[in-house]
Amino acid sequence: MKKNMTFHKKKIWVVFVCCILMMSGLIGRLVYLMCFRSDHYYEKAKDLHERERDIKAARGKILDAKGNVLASNRTVCTISVIHSQIKEPEKVIALLSEKLKIDEAEVRKRVEKISSIEIVKTNVEKSTGDEIRECSLAGVKVDEDYKRYYPCGSLASKVIGFTGGDNQGIIGLEVKYEEVLRGQPGKILTTTDARGVEIDKLGETREKPIEGKSLMISLDVNIQEFAQQSALKVMEEKQAERVSILLMNPQNGEIYACINVPEFDLNDPFTLTDDLNMQLNESGITIPSEDHNKQSELAVQTASGKTNTERKQELLNQMWRNPCLNDTYEPGSTFKIITMAAGLEAGVVSPGDRFYCPGYKVVEDRRIHCAKRTGHGSQNFVEGAQNSCNPVFIEVGLRLGIERYYKYFRQFGLLDKTGTDLPGEAGTIMHQKKNMGEVELATVSFGQSFQITPVQLAATVSSLINGGRRVTPHFGVAVLNPDRTEGEKLIFPVKEGIVSEETSKEIREILETVVSQGSGKNAKIEGYAIGGKTATSQTLPRSANRYISSFLGFAPAEDPQILGLCIIHDPKGIYYGGTVAAPVIRGIFENILPYLGIEKVMFLIFLQKAIREIPQAGLINKQKSLILKEI
Repeated sequence: MKKNMTFHKKKIWVVFVCCILMMSGLIGRLVYLMCFRSDHYYEKAKDLHERERDIKAARGKILDAKGNVLASNRTVCTISVIHSQIKEPEKVIALLSEKLKIDEAEVRKRVEKISSIEIVKTNVEKSTGDEIRECSLAGVKVDEDYKRYYPCGSLASKVIGFTGGDNQGIIGLEVKYEEVLRGQPGKILTTTDARGVEIDKLGETREKPIEGKSLMISLDVNIQEFAQQSALKVMEEKQAERVSILLMNPQNGEIYACINVPEFDLNDPFTLTDDLNMQLNESGITIPSEDHNKQSELAVQTASGKTNTERKQELLNQMWRNPCLNDTYEPGSTFKIITMAAGLEAGVVSPGDRFYCPGYKVVEDRRIHCAKRTGHGSQNFVEGAQNSCNPVFIEVGLRLGIERYYKYFRQFGLLDKTGTDLPGEAGTIMHQKKNMGEVELATVSFGQSFQITPVQLAATVSSLINGGRRVTPHFGVAVLNPDRTEGEKLIFPVKEGIVSEETSKEIREILETVVSQGSGKNAKIEGYAIGGKTATSQTLPRSANRYISSFLGFAPAEDPQILGLCIIHDPKGIYYGGTVAAPVIRGIFENILPYLGIEKVMFLIFLQKAIREIPQAGLINKQKSLILKEI
C-alpha cells in the first residue's frame, strides 16, 4: 500500500513540475512578446488597421538663365475606390463613369475588385476631382496630385524632356536630373476596423511630401525662341528635312540654345507631329475583313510587318531624339578647323606655306577632287582655308601622317564623349588606326568618311579657339532650394593644354579671314569680328544627291564669347553651307550679340568704311586686307 501511495505522489509531483514548467514557459514567452517585441507587434497591428495612400511630391521647377519657368506643376487629382467601404456601388459606378468619361464596365470592374485600394484614374482635372469629392460617396477617395506642365509648349522640347504618368522623367533634363527634381512623396494614413471600414472618429494622419529642388539651366528663352524662329524660317524656305542649331559659350561650355526643328509639344508628348503622323498613315496596311478576330492592336500593320502600335512607338522615339547629341553626321569642311589645329600645333604647316591646287589631289590610286573642279591655283595656307580647298587640307593631313593625326584626334578629345548633361550622347564613329590608309587619312582631313555629333564638334572647336581648354558642354548651372535660394553650383570638368595659346590665336585669326574675305563672307556683320567655317557634305549613299549644309561661327573673333553651329539637312535647291547656313548664324548673331552685351566697335566700323571707299589711294585688295586685319 505504501509503495502505491509513494508512486502516486511521484506522479503528482511530475505532473505538477511539468505544469509549472509549462506555465513558466508561457509566462516567459508572454513577457518576451509584451516587453521585448511590443514595438514589432504594434507595427503589425497598425498595418492591419491602416490604409496607406501616397501623396506625390511637387516636382522641382526647371528655370532658364533669367529665371523664367520652363517646367512647373499643375494640381490634378487621383480618383480611387476602397471596396470594403463602398455602400452604394451603383451610384459610385454611375458617378465615376460620367465624371471621368470612362466606360461603365471598366469602372464596375475596378469598383467590384476586392482590394485595399484601387486607382480608377490619375491626372484628373482639379475641377472634376472637386465635383466628385462634393458628392461625398463612401469608399470614393479624391487625392490631390501633381502633373508636369510646360509653359513654353514645344520650346526646347528635346532638351527639357518630359515626365510619364508616375511623374518620373523620361527624356532630356527631366530624366538626367531626376534625383534633384523628384522630391520625396508623402502619405495619407487612415485607421479601419477589422472589416476594413474607416473609423471616422480617428480621421486621417498625413505625412507631408517634400518638394523637389529646382534646376537652373544656362538655356535662355529669348535666345532659344529667336534661334528657333530662324531655324523654322530656313527649313520652310529650303524645304529641308530638319534643322539643328547649337549656341554655346566656348569659354565655359554653357549652352544658350539647342534647336532641333521640328520640335514637339511637351504638354502632349505622345502625339506625333504632322509629318510623322503622315508617315504612320502612309505605312499602314489594313488587314482583310475576314481577319477581324485578331486583337485590335494587330488590326493595322505596316509594310514591314510591324503593327501600327510598334510603328508609332518607333516614330515617337524618332520625334523625341535630340540630333545635336543623339545622332552623328559627316561634318564636312567645318572639320578642317581640327586639321588646321593639328597641323599648326605639330609645326607641319604655317600660315605662309604655299600650296598649288589644280582641282584635285592624287592619293595612292585615288583622285580626290576639290569643290572647285578648275582648281584654286597657287595659294598660301590662309588662302586655302578661305577657299575651303580640299587639296590643301589633304596635304596637311598627309604631312601629319596617320600616327600623329590619331595622336591629335585623341588629344582633342574626339575619341571620347563630351560628357554633356543630357542622356543618350552618341560617340564618334572613326576608322580604326590599323585599318586607316592614306586615302582614309586624306578624306578625314577634310571632314568625310567618319561621323561625329554636333555637340562634339562644337566642344572641340571651343577648345581650339579659347586658348586650349577642353570645356564640357552643359545646361545645368545650379540646384536651387524650393525657395529659389542656391543650394549647389554645378561644376563640370575642364581639361587644359589641348593646344597652345599661340596655336589657338593663329586659328582664330585664320578663321576670322574666312568670314571677312573667304567662303564665309555671308556671315559677316559690320562692326564685329566674326570667325567661322562653312561646310557642305554629302550623305550616304552619295548617289542620292542629299546634302548637309552647315556653318560654324564664333564672336568676337579675338575673344570668343559665343559659338554657333547651324546644320541644315537635305535643303532643296542651292545647298552650299556658305550660301544657306552662314546667313542663319549671321541673323542670329546680329540679334543676340547686343543682347549678350557684346557691342559693335564703332571705330572699327568707321575705319572699315573709310578704307573700302578710297580706291584712289591705290591700295590693292591684299593691302586693304592687311590693314583691316591689323585694325
